[in-house]
Amino acid sequence: MSPMKLCVPGDKLCSIEDCIPGTGVYLRHGYIYSALAGYVLRKNEGEEVTSINPRFAKVHILYVGSTPLKDRFRGTIRKEDVRATEKDKVETYKSFRPGDIVLAKVISLGDVQSNYLLTTAENELGVVVAHSEAGAQMIPISWCEMQCPQTHTKEFRKVARVQPEYLEA
Repeated sequence: MSPMKLCVPGDKLCSIEDCIPGTGVYLRHGYIYSALAGYVLRKNEGEEVTSINPRFAKVHILYVGSTPLKDRFRGTIRKEDVRATEKDKVETYKSFRPGDIVLAKVISLGDVQSNYLLTTAENELGVVVAHSEAGAQMIPISWCEMQCPQTHTKEFRKVARVQPEYLEA
């Protein structure tokens, strides 16, 4: 992950060919601009959650395995594909938030709008990186919660149990 850069509203951050827009930005003439004052956070791993509704989460697929993708691919994690058990009790907004980095598996090529259908219905799949409202990287404290190390606020997530071979030394 690159170091964070300070920005103010209206700053040109990058072209849409080089980056995938997250929250707090807008697009104009092929470029991504800051809509807020703060720090630019560039991510380059897994799938990034871009939007959520009660039935599904939309993601940008950034990597396949350890290979970064040059083209943009989009995916959908449906409510019923979030976890393997108690599927009827899943609340999408308690599983993912925009900006989260998620480890997921492709289960099928979806329709024209959703592109790839993804699942996190295994213990090893789910959110691997999340940031709190304070901007700090959250720490997993259970399979369904993460905590901000600065404010100690807890937030619900479908947390991945990351296997040792995927951890960086």
